[in-house]
Amino acid sequence: MRVSPGLSAFEGEPEGAGRSLLELLEFGKKRIPKEYWGETEIRLMATAGLRRLEMGVLERILESCRSVLRFSGFKFQDDWASVITGSDEGMYAWVAANYALGTLGGDPQQTTGIIELGGASAQVTFVSSGPLTPEFSSKVKFGEFTYNLYSHSLLHFGQNVAYDTLKELLVSRELKLSVESVQDETFIDPCTPKGYLHSLESWNFSPGAVDEKNKYLTNLHARGNFSECRSAALMVLQKGKDKCSYQHCNIGSTFIPKLQGKFLATENFFYTSKFFKLAPRAFLSDLILAGEQFCNEDWSKLKKKYPTLDTEDLQRYCFSSAYIVALLHDSLGIALDDERIEYAHQVGDIPLDWALGAFILQNLGDLESGRPDWIPTIITDDSSALFSFFVVSIILIFTVWSVTKWRKPPLKTIYDLEKGRYIVTRVGR
Repeated sequence: MRVSPGLSAFEGEPEGAGRSLLELLEFGKKRIPKEYWGETEIRLMATAGLRRLEMGVLERILESCRSVLRFSGFKFQDDWASVITGSDEGMYAWVAANYALGTLGGDPQQTTGIIELGGASAQVTFVSSGPLTPEFSSKVKFGEFTYNLYSHSLLHFGQNVAYDTLKELLVSRELKLSVESVQDETFIDPCTPKGYLHSLESWNFSPGAVDEKNKYLTNLHARGNFSECRSAALMVLQKGKDKCSYQHCNIGSTFIPKLQGKFLATENFFYTSKFFKLAPRAFLSDLILAGEQFCNEDWSKLKKKYPTLDTEDLQRYCFSSAYIVALLHDSLGIALDDERIEYAHQVGDIPLDWALGAFILQNLGDLESGRPDWIPTIITDDSSALFSFFVVSIILIFTVWSVTKWRKPPLKTIYDLEKGRYIVTRVGR
């Protein structure tokens, strides 16, 4: 079950945010026996969508949610509704990935890093052998090993926000591209296939700027060009670089050490590669070829080729392919023929969601010391164990121990609302 919009959509009406949880609560109540509600923990974790809001608005949204969760019938306390940091989000995703790969609890040098490309932010997390400042350092102790992680969230560099930034640069005429028309009143959008007509509704202008920018849109011509779009995407990624306080900043004003080891590229990395039908370990050079072909195609032909795809989603694949190359190759230095990157959405039957990592770390006290003997499986029937509910910007975690311990091993279950599946974890006694 997936609920939209996310909590950040209530920026203009914070007091209404709590009502958006009611459907999720009812969903949970139908699957957890009533006698267990009082001992079932419920947690709300907000991510990048709320991190972008002003603190006053953010707190009002959280308080609205708390007011609903207090009377939900589940076990809840106010500090269980919070906004997690970007570093924690990246760390949770790293834990989930390495748990799925079977490397959590083993040699740190054999673990796999993770690069996430969400809508509002991007996360980079991996084991680093070099010294890190506290700002970028996270430690995870699991079994006999302590993992020293570089973990950082690149707020405003998620795919959707980056695309909005590009549009603002186009409107403000800050982009100076070689394909731009010599005519003073004509401007070129290199990240949209030719033949596409921009509409005022899709640009979300502020009210005071509508008239002026609407006039500009009439002179903005879509003329897809992958190379120029890649250059524009790189400009977006370098925005704020003048504020860099480190010896070198790869993206904006953020320090990222040299990437070490193998990586899983998730979320929009995966969705874009899937759209272009690329192999999980496809080279970035393969994505360039696919992006060039898409960007150069006529919009009318693309609509006929993908008749069921949402227009706005389809239109963005030119930008997303160019943005990924600009981020991974031009900014992070991953070679075009590098085999260390794998585009992934899950490992086996285990989804690569940070929610799973949050569950694992928050329940370490229930695990046996040393390497845990977990056996994950996917099932389709209900179970009165641990349920995890999340939407775009929040996660609600319901926790309850199964009472069927006699004759059966104790189980914990995560229910992934977005994918409509249960993940059952058997915990050794």
